[in-house]
Amino acid sequence: MIDRKIAFITPDMKVLILGSGGREHALVWKIAQSPLVDEVFSAPGNPGMDKVGPCFDLDPTDLTAVQELALQITPDLIIIGPEAPLAAGASDALRARGFDVFGPSQQAAQLESSKGFAKDLMKKYGVPTAEYGRFSDLTEALDYLETIEGPYVIKADGLASGKGVVIVESQDEAENTVEEFMTGKFGDASAEIVIEEFMTGEEASIFVMTDGEGAIYLPAAQDHKRVGDGDVGPNTGGMGAYAPAPIVDARIMELVQTLIVEPMLSGMADDGMPYQGVLYVGIMVTESGPKVVEFNARFGDPECQALMAGLPGDIVPALLVCSTGGLVSSHASLCEMMGLSDFRPSATVVIAAEGYPDKPVKGTIIKGVDGADRIEGVTVFHAGTDINDKNEMVAAGGRVLGVTATGDSLKAAIDKAYEGVGAIDWPGGFFRNDIGHRALK
Repeated sequence: MIDRKIAFITPDMKVLILGSGGREHALVWKIAQSPLVDEVFSAPGNPGMDKVGPCFDLDPTDLTAVQELALQITPDLIIIGPEAPLAAGASDALRARGFDVFGPSQQAAQLESSKGFAKDLMKKYGVPTAEYGRFSDLTEALDYLETIEGPYVIKADGLASGKGVVIVESQDEAENTVEEFMTGKFGDASAEIVIEEFMTGEEASIFVMTDGEGAIYLPAAQDHKRVGDGDVGPNTGGMGAYAPAPIVDARIMELVQTLIVEPMLSGMADDGMPYQGVLYVGIMVTESGPKVVEFNARFGDPECQALMAGLPGDIVPALLVCSTGGLVSSHASLCEMMGLSDFRPSATVVIAAEGYPDKPVKGTIIKGVDGADRIEGVTVFHAGTDINDKNEMVAAGGRVLGVTATGDSLKAAIDKAYEGVGAIDWPGGFFRNDIGHRALK
């Protein structure tokens, strides 16, 4: 039986998405396919998103501008893509205006905006994670390093665009990193740090759509954080992803549900900060079971691209119910609408600008994107593109394109994604050649 909340979702919906990256383009692309949706708006958007619906040039962390836009276009649903607006309180401000919002409150979003906050909650709720210390005093942090053995995991407490985690082998390297962090490497984001024990295993990303009570588990994905083939070089925001990830079998997923997600959701609700939106659970699959590496308060990028491409059904009803409540009673219907049981293997290969992640070169001309998009099974998501005064597509960021494909098997999806990469003419870009190597082994 379809829940009343789903039955009364009407067609001709207007949806507003805040953000401008590949994750947001994938959401716009997917949402626009829904028969329930009439218009999709983006702010600020990008050239790829502009082809789907109107884009408005504003800073999504400017809460006054965001509220004014929402009041102007009166969307039926607002989706907050990146972490910065969530940390700034965009969802709270928009809900106070009466809008339905997919995204956690500012308080709940601290799961991502403060590593220390997240670790303290995990400890309180008994969620398995690495042992840690939380420090705002440099001397105390250096003293703590004396009490543990390497490798050392050092994390900026705040948001650092996916680059605020460093793993070093020696104590000298750890001391230097701690000093760099706490003396301003990432500004206020690293004024406080977390030092963790090193966990051995394989990482995976699990995304849970929730209204604070019920939960829909999307297929597990794997990101590729290191910039170079073979997982070498500095951390990035992500050089590629694929789903489903074979490392997360039914047993691991059940453990994630019972040991991690359910305690977090019930604990946060009991503490007066119910979590609504998507909960990104970054896990390490260790010999003793899954442990939390990190939580994020939004879809992963580039994992979102692979997930949206692989879902054959309509995600809009689930997004709306997660925003308004009633997920427990409508869970089965929503999963069927999304086509979760028919998820197609999918892969995303990120093409980044030369110099990324340190000093990406901007302004270089990109050709062939439309040709890649015309390949059956391939979709190119824009993450950092712009159009110059000659109407040419140019690089405007570090991670610029996410070439995404589906296939009958994971290998077929990966091969098809690289076929799409090969159709793009961009001498100023580079990509990893081994996306999906763990799964293919």
